[in-house]
Amino acid sequence: MLKANISNSKTCVVLENKGKTDNRETQVEVINSAKSFGIVVLKQLIVPVSLVVNIALLRVSMAWRSHGQTNDELVDNLKAHNIIQHDEVEKAMKLVDRGLYAPHNQYMDAPQSIGYGATISAPHMHAYALELLHEQLKSGGKVLDVGSGSGYLSACFAMMVGEKGKVIGIEHVPNLVTQSIKNIEKHAPELIASGRVKISVGDGRKGYEPEAPYNAIHVGAAAEQGVPDELIKQLAPGGRMVIPVGNKLGMQALEQIDKLLDGQIVRQSLMDVMYVPLTDKDSQYTKWRRKIFKVKDL
Repeated sequence: MLKANISNSKTCVVLENKGKTDNRETQVEVINSAKSFGIVVLKQLIVPVSLVVNIALLRVSMAWRSHGQTNDELVDNLKAHNIIQHDEVEKAMKLVDRGLYAPHNQYMDAPQSIGYGATISAPHMHAYALELLHEQLKSGGKVLDVGSGSGYLSACFAMMVGEKGKVIGIEHVPNLVTQSIKNIEKHAPELIASGRVKISVGDGRKGYEPEAPYNAIHVGAAAEQGVPDELIKQLAPGGRMVIPVGNKLGMQALEQIDKLLDGQIVRQSLMDVMYVPLTDKDSQYTKWRRKIFKVKDL
C-alpha cells in the first residue's frame, strides 16, 4: 500500500510504499493532492518497494514563506530558508531593492502585477533564477533577460556580471520598457548611462541577435509552443538558459537548458511553476484589457 504523509505547512510530501508493487497512478494522485496544499513538487519519482521519498527537493520547502518588512529582511529570510546559497546572489538582491520595482506588497514573497498583463515574479523565483545561472553570471558575462518587465532581475544580473558585463532586457510592452528604465535609474543610473544594462522593445521569442551569443538567458514567461529555436541559437557554448515551458491550462515546468562546449544541448526539467505566457504584445494587451476593463471581443 502506498501511504502519503502530506503536511499543509507547505514543507514536503513523503510517499511511503509498504506493499510489494509500485502504483504509478496512486503516486500521481498523491502528487496532485500535494499540489492542492500549495506544495511545490520539483521532481516526480518512481517509488520503489519500502522506500520513503521526499518529493520536495532542492530547498523548495520554504518557498512562499520568506516575506519581510524590508528588502534586507526579505533577502535574509530567503537565505535562512536555504533558497539563496551563494554570497554573490545575496549581495545582488540586497543591492537591488525590490521596493523600487514592485508597485505594492513589495516585500511579500509572491508575484505582483505591474500592469499590462505582466507581473514581477515572487522573490523566491528570482532567487532560484540567480542561483541556477550563478556559474554563468561571472564578471564580464553577457546576459539576455527575455520579458524583462519591471527591470528588477536585469539589474540583479548586472550587479553579478560587474562593470565588464552586459545585460540586454527585451520587453514587448513599450510602457514597461520606459518604466523599467526609470526603476533602474532610481538607484543605479550608471547601469543605464554606461550601457551595462540596455532595455529594448522587441519580441523576446526572437531574442536579440545583435548582442549574441549570451552566457546566460533568462525567460520570465512560459513558452507555450516549446523553447524558441532563436533563443537556443543565441546561447553561447558553455551557456545556460532558464525558461518556463508549457501553458497555463496544463503543466508548466521550469527548464534548465545547457549548451555544452561542443554545441550539444542538454535539457533538464526542474520544477512545476506558473508563469504568464510568452506571447505577442497584442495577445497580452487583449487579455489584460478584458480583465481590467471587462472588454468583450466584437
